Amino acid sequence: MCYPERIVPGETSPGILALHLARYVFAERWCRDGAVLDLGCGTGYGTFRISRVAESAVGGDVSAEAIVYAQSHYGAPNLEFRTLDATRLPFDDGSFDAVCCFETIEHVDDPGALVREAARVLRPGGAFVVSTPRANETTHAPANPYHHVEFSRADFAALLAASFGSVEMYGERRRQTRAHRLLQRLDVLGLRRRSSLIRRASVLTGTPAMENAELGDVVISREDADSARVLVAVCRR
Repeated sequence: MCYPERIVPGETSPGILALHLARYVFAERWCRDGAVLDLGCGTGYGTFRISRVAESAVGGDVSAEAIVYAQSHYGAPNLEFRTLDATRLPFDDGSFDAVCCFETIEHVDDPGALVREAARVLRPGGAFVVSTPRANETTHAPANPYHHVEFSRADFAALLAASFGSVEMYGERRRQTRAHRLLQRLDVLGLRRRSSLIRRASVLTGTPAMENAELGDVVISREDADSARVLVAVCRR
């Protein structure tokens, strides 16, 4: 079954799955032993991962079809999936210890409403862990037809800071060898990106091809926030 812009384990390359699952692994420290809401949970694989460390986990998505898939593939006593609108959450104030929202905020018409709702349903001391693709400059006409907006680091931080007093920004990237990074610096003409033959040379440096990457090949760190393709923020009120 096809889910545009959604990850379906078993139908998605291991490397792409690893990039997405790495955000859930990163978020586990804020979800452990707490009540967790996963906004834009898609097919549910990440919410299921979080449920292994959380006291309870709720996965929510606007797509009823994706929720049916999640319910039929992932089950646990402390796990629930619900169809919902991330900008109008059906939960009381202070319902959760952590809210996760990965690769979702760029899809909604009102990103500010999503952030405000995440802040509203968090308990004091709770964390909002959110990711989105990084753009050099914020655009409301991104090349990806499924995205309504793509944020620069500064604008993403400002959006989050409007509802949260503390915003820590991280960047996600693939782990690369020194030889691979040197190859990228030397590629001033961009030939590696335009030629599949030259692009495959990166494998010879010891960095696995993207489709073969594993969880251990993904890094989320503060040092990469200015250059990474994906921004990951940890927000507290």
